[in-house]
Formats: sequence, C-alpha cells, structure tokens
Amino acid sequence: MIIGRGRRLRLKIRAGEFTSQTAGIAPGLVQANLAILPARYADDFDKFCAANPQSCPLLFRGQPGNPRLDPLGAGIDVRHDLPAYHVFRDGTFAGEVTDIAAIWRHDLVTYMLGCSYTFENALQEKGVRLLHIEAGCDVAIYRTSRPSIRVGPFGGELIVSMRPIHPDQVDLACAVTAEFPIVHGAPVHIGDPADLGIKSLGHPDWGPPPHVPKGWVPMFWACGVTAQSALLAAGIPLAITHKPSHLLITDLVGDDFHRRVPGKTFSLAVQSLLTVSQGNCFDACTI
Repeated sequence: MIIGRGRRLRLKIRAGEFTSQTAGIAPGLVQANLAILPARYADDFDKFCAANPQSCPLLFRGQPGNPRLDPLGAGIDVRHDLPAYHVFRDGTFAGEVTDIAAIWRHDLVTYMLGCSYTFENALQEKGVRLLHIEAGCDVAIYRTSRPSIRVGPFGGELIVSMRPIHPDQVDLACAVTAEFPIVHGAPVHIGDPADLGIKSLGHPDWGPPPHVPKGWVPMFWACGVTAQSALLAAGIPLAITHKPSHLLITDLVGDDFHRRVPGKTFSLAVQSLLTVSQGNCFDACTI
C-alpha cells in the first residue's frame, strides 16, 4: 500500500538507516520542505509564504512546541523523521544533523511547504524523462538574482530547481506541472539560465552538476529552499530546515493535489488531513 510505504521509509529514517536524498524514492507520495522558527516570528513568516506562494506553498503549520505532524502522516515527529537537517543561528549556517531532538524548544513552530518532487511522478507517468531520477541523484538547485517579496525580516532571493527536458516534451512538462500549483506548479523560467542570474548550470548551489544533453532545454521551477534563503536573510537566532533534497515523506497522495490551489478547498479526505486546531492553513495562501 502506498501510504504504508511512506511510514516504512520514515521508520528507516528515524532509525538512522536512511540518510540520503529523497528524489524518486517515494513515487506517488507528497514530499515536503521544512522550516522551523521561533513563534515570535511566525506571523511574519505566514505572510511571507502568502506573498510568495509559488516558492513557498504552505501545506501545514504546527503549534508552538509540538513536533508531531499527524495530519501529514501517521506518527510523524519532525525531530526525527527527515534524513538530514540544516541548523542556522543568527543568519549563519551552524551545522548539519540527522536528528533535532537535542535542540528542540517549546517555542518552535514547524512549517511544511510543498515540494516539486511531488509532481515528478505525474511527469514520469506522462512519459517525461527526468535525468536526475534515472541517474539516482539529487536535482540541481540554484540561487537566482530574483528577490522574493519581503515581509518583515524575511526576504532573500528566489531559489529554483532545474530539470533538463527533451525539447519535444517541454510543453507537456509545463502543462503537467501547472496542474500542481500547491507544489510549485508551472516553471518560473525556461531556457537561458543567465536570465535568472545563474552563471553556470555546471555549478549548482546544491546537488550535483546536472547532465544536460545537447539540445535539451533547462526548465526551472520555484523551490522550497527559498524559505531557507528567507530565514538566512532574517538573521533570526535559531532556524532549522531540511538539508536541500532531503525532504519529509508524508502519507498524502500526490494525485489528491492535482489542480488543488492554496486558498481553495481540497477534497474532504485531504482537507481533513490538513486541518489544524487553529484552522486550515490554506486560508492564508493564494495564487
């Protein structure tokens, strides 16, 4: 069963048996980006996500001090269930860990943001080749020169993931991913990386250098690592994110996110999963 597979993968991660990137390992399931910050900054971060919905589509906001993410999957504990985390203090990278229980605090608020890994299964089902999955490696991720819309202390630049696509499949890739706006949706740019301020595809900021066959077209999607850029720009005392490409595997099924837009009503089954005690976080986001 697809949902049971998600739980089995999380248990392996919690036990320290899996610490690798998660691209392609849970086809059909929703994967999510992570941002954790002190509660006193939460309202501004909510507004930042609402102002930048393509890069930071909000799936879930937890309660201060509560590490459980049961609406996203059975027994999920954000302190243990991602393969790797990045820790930032005062706007500076402070280290990489595989468990955050030792630094968990009563005032920390968890945010889960949509991730483009979710629509990769739909692309493959339509016959679109994804070379990073065929190679068993991370997607390439880049900083751009495009600024995010600033809210309070949160700003920074747009971060994008890049997938080279065969020219005959570019229109198809656009159409398929546009159907998933809650996990970044359509690409933000197609073609020349210099238009995004990217100097070289061969030197990504995260992930391995991609193989781009001659004639294939680089396509760029907004990436949830944008939230990490915003947290760094804010320089807040403590922030925790996933290590890029090392995401939370949920029990949510990607097909349920087809044509679902932040701010709109989900099917009853998915809506019930994503409802928290303060209300549905989708009410805060629009596209």
